[in-house]
Amino acid sequence: MEDASAEPSAAQEVPWREVFRRAPLATFLATGFGSGLLPKAPGTWGSLLTVVLGEGLFHVVGLFGVAGLAAVSTLAGVPLSGRVAALRGRKDPGEIVVDEIAGQSIALAGLHAVLPAAASAPLRWGLVVVAFGLFRAFDILKPGPIDRLQSLPGGWGVMADDLLAGALAGILAGAAAFLLS
Repeated sequence: MEDASAEPSAAQEVPWREVFRRAPLATFLATGFGSGLLPKAPGTWGSLLTVVLGEGLFHVVGLFGVAGLAAVSTLAGVPLSGRVAALRGRKDPGEIVVDEIAGQSIALAGLHAVLPAAASAPLRWGLVVVAFGLFRAFDILKPGPIDRLQSLPGGWGVMADDLLAGALAGILAGAAAFLLS
């Protein structure tokens, strides 16, 4: 008997053009405004997009903006990623980066919750780079329970590992901010 949760073969994948035709807005959002379709390392592109969006929001509205990005991308990301993954015919296509947007924004929120507003620009940006690097490392290496979360069904299986990776990166980046400021 065939395992229904197994990764479909490449022959079963639906082309992105068709996925966009069937669900244009969901696909546009799930792929991080198309950033996940850039060549090589789509998760890194999604995380870089998040640093730009998150830091822009932080500059304009403070921690509330970064936390809002984390909340919205998480709440919308579960159904969006589940739908687009199903349309694509794969459990967790790498081009879906709404999970990286959620996880990276959680890491940035953890950092900014601790980093004093008066912190120097070099310290702040250095710690943003640390939060980025930690999140990417946890997301790629998937130590311990992070890897196990991928077995959850649907959009939760796409999102949960990145949410935990973001939380861990945020805690460590926040601890670094506390110690260095």
